This record gives sequence, structure tokens and C-alpha cells, in this order.
Amino acid sequence: MKREERESGREDDALNLCPCPSITHPLLPLPPPLFSPSLPPSDAHTQVHRPTPRTETELEEFHADDYVSFLQRVTPDGQDEFLAQMRRFNLGPVGEADCPVFDGMFEYCALYSGGSVGGAALLNRGGADVCLNWAGGMHHAKKAEASGFCYVNDIVLAILELLKTHARVLYVDIDIHHGDGVEEAFYLTDR
Repeated sequence: MKREERESGREDDALNLCPCPSITHPLLPLPPPLFSPSLPPSDAHTQVHRPTPRTETELEEFHADDYVSFLQRVTPDGQDEFLAQMRRFNLGPVGEADCPVFDGMFEYCALYSGGSVGGAALLNRGGADVCLNWAGGMHHAKKAEASGFCYVNDIVLAILELLKTHARVLYVDIDIHHGDGVEEAFYLTDR
């Protein structure tokens, strides 16, 4: 989908998860095509679920509470009052950092994380054999640090959900580069 189409604000594009359409960023996620209401499921076994956004408390199941609170409070217009925290948490102004502050940032993180954790919960209940979150996969985010346009590590949160039911989880990262946030989260465990 082209940026112009993404910025159109069409009513039928209600689940467009693009967080900041005015920002040109090399890692800016495009709207997940699976979520478009105009695309029917490919077969009778495919289900599309709307994610339930994760709350601040739910994001703190992995992330540090001061980091989550910061993500919820900082805005582009008010980022000047958060400069020390922005440096601490590895965020910066648009054009100066790989993790810029943008309008709706917390809501975006809560929503894509909700998709991954919701998929994990569905797997735990036996409601699906495979779940896919096109907007997820933010494998660089650390416990208290954004990195590589990843603010909240939905993968870690989904794995934690899976560990509620399963003794061990195998995580295979098929991205072209290292999922360091996920590795760091589970480095000292054998689960």
C-alpha cells in the first residue's frame, strides 16, 4: 500500500495500524493487508480477530513500569519536557532517532501487543493451531529501552502468555537480523 493511500483516512481502513503516516521512516510498518475489511478470509478455516489493546499493567508483565509510564505520557508536542527520559529510553525526535516519538505511540504499542498476546491466548485455549499478527514482531525492544523502531516487545509478552500453559516455547526469528530484545529477555532461562 502506498503512503498516499495510507494517509487517506478512509472509513474502510479502520484497522490501519500505521502509527505515524507523516513520518518517512525505513522501518515504518505498512498497514497489515490481512486486516482490511475488503479482503475476505482465504478459506473457511481462517479467522480474523480484532486485537484487544494491552493495558499499562499488562505491558508491565515484561517492561519496566517507568518505561511504560513514559511511553504513555510522552507526545511530540510535549517531548521537550522528557529529554532526559528520551535519552535514557533510547527515543528521540523525528529524523534524529530510529525510535521517534509520535502521536498515538502508546495506543499503537498497546494494540499490536494485544494482537500477539491475544494470539498466544487463543493457542493456549486450543482455539487455533496457527496465529499470525502482521503488525507484531517488535523483537528489538528491551525491558526499558526502545530500539530499531520497536517500542514494546510483543513477542516477549506473547511468549510469557504461552508459558502460562506450556513448559517451554521455541522462538524462531525469521527476520534477517538478530532479535536481541527477545534473546535478552530469556537469556538466563531454559523455557
